[in-house]
Amino acid sequence: MSKLFPTLFSPAKIGNVTLKNRILKAPQSSGMNNKDGTVSERAIRYYSEQAAGGAGCIIVEYAYVDEIGSKSAHCHLGISNNEHIPGLSWLAECIQENGAVPAIQIEHCGRQKFLGTQPICAASEIPWPKLWAQYGTQAVPHALTIEEIEDVVHAFGDAALRAKTAGFEIVEIHGAHGYLLTNFFSPHTNHRTDLYGGSLENRMRIYLEIARDVRKKVGPDFAVTIRLSGTDYEPDGFPIEDTVALAQALENEGINAFHLSGGDHHTMIHQVSPMAIPVCHNVWAAEEIKKHVSVPVIASGSITLPEYAEEILASGKGDFIGLGRPLWADPEWPNKACADHPEDIRPCIRCNEGCLERTFFHYKAVTCAVNPVISREGELHIRPAATPRKIAVVGAGCAGLEAARVAKLRGHDVTIFEEKAMDGGLLNEAAAASFKADIRPLMRYQSTQVRKLGIPVERKRVTAEALEGFDAVICATGSQPVLPPVPGVDKPIAVDALSAINGSKPVGKRVVVVGGGLVGSETALDLAENGHEVTLVEMLPQIMNGVAVTDLLAYTERIAKTDMRILTSTRLMAVTDEGAVVQGPKGEMVLPADTVILAIGFKPCQELYAALQAAGKEAYLVGDAVKAGKTPEEAIAGAMGHYGQWENAAKYIDPRTDEETHSVASVFPVHE
Repeated sequence: MSKLFPTLFSPAKIGNVTLKNRILKAPQSSGMNNKDGTVSERAIRYYSEQAAGGAGCIIVEYAYVDEIGSKSAHCHLGISNNEHIPGLSWLAECIQENGAVPAIQIEHCGRQKFLGTQPICAASEIPWPKLWAQYGTQAVPHALTIEEIEDVVHAFGDAALRAKTAGFEIVEIHGAHGYLLTNFFSPHTNHRTDLYGGSLENRMRIYLEIARDVRKKVGPDFAVTIRLSGTDYEPDGFPIEDTVALAQALENEGINAFHLSGGDHHTMIHQVSPMAIPVCHNVWAAEEIKKHVSVPVIASGSITLPEYAEEILASGKGDFIGLGRPLWADPEWPNKACADHPEDIRPCIRCNEGCLERTFFHYKAVTCAVNPVISREGELHIRPAATPRKIAVVGAGCAGLEAARVAKLRGHDVTIFEEKAMDGGLLNEAAAASFKADIRPLMRYQSTQVRKLGIPVERKRVTAEALEGFDAVICATGSQPVLPPVPGVDKPIAVDALSAINGSKPVGKRVVVVGGGLVGSETALDLAENGHEVTLVEMLPQIMNGVAVTDLLAYTERIAKTDMRILTSTRLMAVTDEGAVVQGPKGEMVLPADTVILAIGFKPCQELYAALQAAGKEAYLVGDAVKAGKTPEEAIAGAMGHYGQWENAAKYIDPRTDEETHSVASVFPVHE
């Protein structure tokens, strides 16, 4: 029993099913299954590791219930016919064998059919805006007829029976997040005038019919849960009061637990919240539902750390905790928390780059910015080196700290050299803004692991000559700001973004930020929220190009609440003592400023690496020193073997994507 988190690690029941603790792996699309919806061997390895991590229950990702309109994404798991049962049985068994209760979520995607292929079915002919922008009229859903609704109801019941037959102990109905059932429940997407539209009673009718059909087919003793959004966060959507009424009605139909979340994909910052949104974002909804039902309530939504989970349970805001992205960042999250070692948990930073952005918008298997093993379970292992060596790691940013950790675990003698007084590299600047606080636990985690492994850190700048006594050198020397080739960038008024963020150079009241990428936009936003008069200048037609959609939505909302001025299609021409000279659609103009912040990008620092190569020294580049990432978070991915340091490695074809990628062995860059 955990002394730090006693409530979290106490057993509890959902229906007749006993869980060893209060942690459920929340269902998340992985993109790892076969194209026909059957379970893949890769998915088996993934779920086995998730189950072995110590969660009481694993809720397998949503599975489509029919072959017509419910399949949402590429490599989407299916439960629509009996051909799916053998693979699902294999999956349920492997979860059980690894110590967790197997559960599965069943769903119909409704208007949120990421494939963009007809038929797209929903309550009304109202398309999801993103699909409309991508596919036009093809994205307009077909409004289900009464007969078709009946078919959908039976499809859910049949799918639940298949889940039971396959050996799952719990089935969860997906009634949240803008999928089909919320298309009926929300006035935002339901404009029907028949018995499934208009009044609250009519809008929740399909939920109750599905619950009845599921219960009839699985029997009275089988555990059935449902996922609900407390609200869809749409201006004309459904409030929490409607959800309370729905939950009470569903409890009367035999639902054994409610799994609370929020939002739809139009408002996905409330569903899969980025770091600009407060943690534990939807716990309020679980707390409210719990006041009105007598069955357990599962709280979820950015509950990233075990301290948060324990407080939610101990204060009575929920009965169980649903963890999604945190178990991608570290599948051992439950085991480490149970052992009272939360400092060893690799934390989710809610960047949404490798998970949401990659799976839903780029049609690829899930990855994680801080954990390269996700979707590569069984492939990537830290194995002992055949010949331990003396290794120098230059740079204590996220890439250097991870490279040092892995090298030490392989048995090498490792020393870190860092000229700055603190670890973290660019993460220190990345975490400076109040809305980037999720990065700070990652910094603590990395520093803690280095300290616990006994890796010495020498605070000094080193040369190639000073490293002659080492067998190999890992250059994690990071990147530095790029200055534009325009007159005046050497004036005192001009400051690079890092110097502005870390406070090494003062920033005046009136500020012009040049560069509307993520770094520039975040810098401008932070300054604007702290009382500066900010003008953001971007040469492209819009700011935050290539940024994860959730970050784009969250930052757009925050920017709208400030007085920040944004000038797009505008280029910096010169910096003067009075401010910035820019060229825009209306010609040249001067933007008066006390400080001009230059945030136009970064270039890798490779001088030490070049000197080592010239001296014939074995050396490796990792992280931003290979290629500066578009965001500080990309350095995290590079550190873990996901991007940059694979650049010069042997290549192979990734069977998941048919893309050229890099050798598994090179993930851990210290060679024998």
